[in-house]
Amino acid sequence: MSKSEKPFSLNSPTDRSLPIALLRAREKVMGPIRVMLLKAGVTEQQWRVLRVLDETGQTDASEIAKRACLLMPSLTRIIQTLCENGYVTRTRDTKDRRRQIINITKAGQTLIKDNMAESRKISNSLEEQFGRQNVAQLLDLLNALDELDR
Repeated sequence: MSKSEKPFSLNSPTDRSLPIALLRAREKVMGPIRVMLLKAGVTEQQWRVLRVLDETGQTDASEIAKRACLLMPSLTRIIQTLCENGYVTRTRDTKDRRRQIINITKAGQTLIKDNMAESRKISNSLEEQFGRQNVAQLLDLLNALDELDR
C-alpha cells in the first residue's frame, strides 16, 4: 500500500494526519499573505472581514462571522477596530435592533483594491508551483469537506 493509499486516521503518523496536513498547508499559503497584510497594516482576520464585505456589500454580523470563519466575540472586536480605522461602518437594523448591519467604506474598498495586485501575484505563484488544476481540485475538495456538516 502506497503512502497516498493509507487510510486517514486521527492516530496516523503526522505526515498522514489530516489536521496537521491542513495546518501545514495553511501556513504555506498564509506566509506570503501575512507579509502583504503586514505592509497593508491589517490583520488576517480584518482582511477576511473586509474581503467578505467587499464581495457581499452590507451584511449582518452573523453572516460575516460565518463567511470569514470568525467567532462573534472576535468579530465584535475586529469590527470595532475596522470602524475606528475608517474601513467599515455599522448601523442597527431598523426592523431588528439587536442586529448590526456592517458596510465597507470607500477607504476599506481602497485598501482591498490597493492590495489586490499583490494578492493575485501570491495566488499566481502558488498556481505556478502547485499547478492550476491542483489548486482548483484542492479548492473543490476543501469546499466539499466544508459541506459535510450541513
